[in-house]
Amino acid sequence: MKAVILLGTLKKDSLSNTETLVDFFVPYLQAKNVKCEVIKSVEYNILPGTYTHMGAGDAWPDIFKKLVEAQIIIFATPIWWGNHSSETQKIIERLDEVHDDILAGKESSLANKAVGIIITGDSDGSQHIIGSIANFVNALGMIIPPYASLTVQAAEHAKDQKTSKEALMEKYKKEYATTAETMASQLVEFGSIK
Repeated sequence: MKAVILLGTLKKDSLSNTETLVDFFVPYLQAKNVKCEVIKSVEYNILPGTYTHMGAGDAWPDIFKKLVEAQIIIFATPIWWGNHSSETQKIIERLDEVHDDILAGKESSLANKAVGIIITGDSDGSQHIIGSIANFVNALGMIIPPYASLTVQAAEHAKDQKTSKEALMEKYKKEYATTAETMASQLVEFGSIK
């Protein structure tokens, strides 16, 4: 079984709370024999647009192929002003052609993929983001299992904080291990649906 994590952090070269939470979560999937690939979108040349193929130099077609081959897809995003990141929005926009295909009577190329959502922030807003992403992936024929989100709003995530990765990992292990284990189990179970 394969999982692709679409990491929507805005930080290319510095510590990212969202990337740290992904690093915390991935071993829970790996313990269930899931091969995981993290795609940090800010490191790729993903052109703006709403089609799978947008032109020369576009990294999206190769990323999209990995999504089609995976059984589990995870959206990982920070909260910015009550919404998911612009990197995550760019990915959502590039997946729009799958919806076009469905409207044209074709089968979704992402049907029955199990979807998880990982969110970090220093204030509330995760419910809105989960609802928005859930609505979108549902329209593409994907499945969001129960208990398939891992959200952490914490003072340590505030923009002006410089919390170390080690301190964040310790917090996650202490407070979110059960949530992560449940999420991983649910994604594996639902990711087995054909």
